[in-house]
Amino acid sequence: MKKGKTVLASGVFDLIHPGHIAFLRRAKEVGGPDAKLIVIVARDSTAEKFKGKRPVLPEEQRRYLVENLKPVDLAVLGNEAFDPEAFLEKFKPDIVAVGYDQQQVEAEVRRIIEEKGLPVQVVRIEKFGPEGFNSSSKIKKLIAKIDGGQP
Repeated sequence: MKKGKTVLASGVFDLIHPGHIAFLRRAKEVGGPDAKLIVIVARDSTAEKFKGKRPVLPEEQRRYLVENLKPVDLAVLGNEAFDPEAFLEKFKPDIVAVGYDQQQVEAEVRRIIEEKGLPVQVVRIEKFGPEGFNSSSKIKKLIAKIDGGQP
């Protein structure tokens, strides 16, 4: 009996919202029946480097939350250096799912796949919904507005 495909996804996942859930659900779906979804959760330092600010929730709490979402089979913390190659080698995914806003991740993963001749498909997952809380930044802005901008 053939086992399901392994799908690898990554992100910061600060303040989990419907867009995160949709991304992870769709990422697992692209693997087909019996797919296994492994999620790399960005370290605080990596998130700060890419987004210009530290996440609200600490990395281990974000990893714990992601791992406990229904579509996710395993969630691990990324490495301090942005190094997708290490995770491609460790987990040997059939598919890497990238979000609509992960152009830098997608470019680096494609470069590694090409350079190493890896049999890995890259799938871009489209943005979830035009409105609502589909962005951690939107949620943070609303909280700041409600709280009167107080920390």
